[in-house]
Amino acid sequence: MPRVGLTPDQVVDHALALIDEQGAEALTLASVAARAGVATPSLYKHVSGGLAELRRLIAVRVTGDLADRLAGAAVGRSGDDAVAAVLRAYHAYATEHPHRYNALPQAPQPDDDLARAAARLVGVIIAVLREYGLDGSEAVHAARTVRSVAHGFASLTTAGAFQLTEDLATTQDRLIATLTTGLRAWPA
Repeated sequence: MPRVGLTPDQVVDHALALIDEQGAEALTLASVAARAGVATPSLYKHVSGGLAELRRLIAVRVTGDLADRLAGAAVGRSGDDAVAAVLRAYHAYATEHPHRYNALPQAPQPDDDLARAAARLVGVIIAVLREYGLDGSEAVHAARTVRSVAHGFASLTTAGAFQLTEDLATTQDRLIATLTTGLRAWPA
């Protein structure tokens, strides 16, 4: 029997706390079991596929959390303001949770739950782009552009790549202005 009160979601909570504190390389079944207060073999009762399943569940959670963050940032906004809010929310999530952000799959995975979470994430971006009159293939190209900008800036920031003394927020503002100017001029 699984431990009363311990669910797969709680196991993921423990795993994410571990990742946040120590990085993804610290993720083992033994370390998560210790945090959860169960023996390592009994963790399989809660996450039957072992470490691979736990990593899958983490990827689904992180993707969903990021989608929620972006959707919340976009609510009540449109056009340039919505794009700016989404990009700032994306960056904030990555910088608040750099190790968790690294658990975000960057390529499609053969997994229905992850595909649904990823579709929600992309759906938020495409919804924000509607104000620019983009649909079909052009919306996909624009969403890829937004994702590239968001991921690139977040990844470089979390890696500590921006060492010059100029204010990072100013750089982000100018990056957003460049992107939104390009979106307004996007080919129809």
